[in-house]
Amino acid sequence: MALTLYWGSGSPFSWRVLLALEHKGLQYESQLLHFDKQEHQSPQMLKMNPRGRVPVLKDGDYVVFESVAILYYLDLKYPQPPIFGLTPEEAGVIMRVICEFQYYAEPSVQKIVSAIFADQVAADIDNLTDAMHLVGREARTIEGRLSKEEWIVGANYSALDMVIFPWIQILRRALNRGAAAELGARFLPMERNYPALARWIHRIESLPGYERTYPPHWRDS
Repeated sequence: MALTLYWGSGSPFSWRVLLALEHKGLQYESQLLHFDKQEHQSPQMLKMNPRGRVPVLKDGDYVVFESVAILYYLDLKYPQPPIFGLTPEEAGVIMRVICEFQYYAEPSVQKIVSAIFADQVAADIDNLTDAMHLVGREARTIEGRLSKEEWIVGANYSALDMVIFPWIQILRRALNRGAAAELGARFLPMERNYPALARWIHRIESLPGYERTYPPHWRDS
């Protein structure tokens, strides 16, 4: 059955699924939706996902949304190569660290990125600085893991790497803006402040198919 992915450029949640599809070598039809045209809120999309969000994956007659749910579905339906570990124990660690990232880091990263892209840094600098400290603490935890292994959990590229990588890339892009220089001072350059994370980013960027996952609108800006 044909796989169809409905996604948006620059959406970290969409990017996760693109990384998984490419890593598994799956053939899929790409349906890039434009946020500025509200295509993700069209009647067709709302029929598949009443929340009107991307990504949405259609596999024949089956539809699944929410990015981690899609990753889990793909790993059960198309198990090679696995992205949730080789053992139940490894799968448990991968899922646990995904949950930790989503609870402890993702909201702060999202707050920082949204403020920078909306040119609201100066208006909320104290709260954003606190958020940046939290993100830095979580980044140091990941740095510690990556100083011992090539991937965040164990010896293999996993769903956990796919979940975290897009947010790190979007955060780097945001912090490179001039108005965010103060916020990014202890985070960038990553090669100096988080060398293991920087090497991990390069490994993912070097994977086959990575270029097909890169946000199209970033190439034009």
